[in-house]
Amino acid sequence: MLQHKFIMVIEGNDVATSLKWVMASNSVAVMTKPNYETWFMEDTLIPNYHYIQVKDDYSDAVEKVNYYIANPDKAKAIVKNAHEYIDQFRNKKRERLISLMVMDKYFKLQND
Repeated sequence: MLQHKFIMVIEGNDVATSLKWVMASNSVAVMTKPNYETWFMEDTLIPNYHYIQVKDDYSDAVEKVNYYIANPDKAKAIVKNAHEYIDQFRNKKRERLISLMVMDKYFKLQND
């Protein structure tokens, strides 16, 4: 799949687990607006900045992909922006600290 410039990222009954590796690759994620949210904070992704957003019925997918084929610099910018988004999760110490802070908050709320 990584040999393709564009990769469809499709949610099922839950988040599209392929989203993370597609955004970390040199391909552009093509997807609908995310409906589910995980630690990856999908709701903070910006359409046509971090990924190519298509309609829920995918009726404009070909048109959108053709636009970015005709405008490769804009597609490359999306890949760059996706990589910058991914970078925030690469800091293992920071991710561990955030995990501990979330657990601490959870346990404090359980005791209230």
